[in-house]
Amino acid sequence: MRCHYCERDAAYAAEKDGIKVGLCEEHFRERVEALAESDELEALREQIDVDRAE
Repeated sequence: MRCHYCERDAAYAAEKDGIKVGLCEEHFRERVEALAESDELEALREQIDVDRAE
């Protein structure tokens, strides 16, 4: 399987509703970083009241 964003081999794959998408290591890290900084994730944290142990 190839990365969804480039032609490298996919290191990770996700599947939903029968659709499978692969990501190389670089693009996987970029997507995780973007999601970690997203407003949607922050809203989800607030909704489920997640407290981090420091």
